[in-house]
Amino acid sequence: MQRWRGLENLPGGWGRCVVTIGVFDGVHRGHQALIGRAVEIAREKRVPCVLMTFDPHPSEVVRPGSHPAQLSTLRRRSELVEQLGVDVFCVIPFTLEVSRMPADEFVHEVLVEQLHVAAVVVGENFTFGSKAAGNVELLRRLGQRFGFVTEGADLVTDDGVTYSSTYIRACIDAGDVKAAAHALGRPHRLEGIVVRGDGRGKELGFPTANLSTPRFAAVPADGVYACWFIHADGRRLKAAVSVGTNPTFSGRERRVEAFVLDVDEDFYGQRVALDFVERLRGMERFDSVDELLVQMHKDVEETRGLLA
Repeated sequence: MQRWRGLENLPGGWGRCVVTIGVFDGVHRGHQALIGRAVEIAREKRVPCVLMTFDPHPSEVVRPGSHPAQLSTLRRRSELVEQLGVDVFCVIPFTLEVSRMPADEFVHEVLVEQLHVAAVVVGENFTFGSKAAGNVELLRRLGQRFGFVTEGADLVTDDGVTYSSTYIRACIDAGDVKAAAHALGRPHRLEGIVVRGDGRGKELGFPTANLSTPRFAAVPADGVYACWFIHADGRRLKAAVSVGTNPTFSGRERRVEAFVLDVDEDFYGQRVALDFVERLRGMERFDSVDELLVQMHKDVEETRGLLA
């Protein structure tokens, strides 16, 4: 899969293509269905499938301070869509100028003149252009003029729940990582660099890898979780993960700390990931360190059982 940032360096002799457009944060089951349909049409037409996304999140540019919690990094998104058969992962740097581009101008200048689209596949609720004035109907009308077809894909629902990034963020914010995983089609992943902590876990016999996470990362609600610890070398290791402020020790800084089971290894400075499988309990304050240790042993055994 090719990865582009902007359209300034389009390959020479670029022909027609099928394009799907969106932020695609999380690449959840709804996104997967949409992208799968775009790939299917591209294969039928024997042209590349281009996925167009934006960075930073459009809402942060239009309304500074409103950036939603991020379900996946750009790098993770590119990995996920490559698995779905996308040929080109195109990131458009989102600026105020881009946000103010009229919808019909975006279609003519970007989709038609630069990408030479044969088909556009978007969700039925897709909007674009200045003041979000563009929609699927406008794409269809402009497609008739410029020679491309438009398909507005239905939203994916299950038991009355519409799968969306907003819904998944709400699940994660509530600590319901099982519901989030169901909507994503896989566990929610949190990535970060392992940094030095205060060493308290090691003193207690539970040395932890402390994750420094990206600024807007969707961190689950405070509590203890059973997770898969994904090492940079691809290893999947069992881990009991604490999210919160360590109230037993009057902590104030919110942290993500992973106790990796059955491994005696220093992960400092390494980029790792956590796949959240299940929430074991909420964050609690214990009256003594001994009570905390008893509970930590229980958490580890429950994690071991869940991930067996």
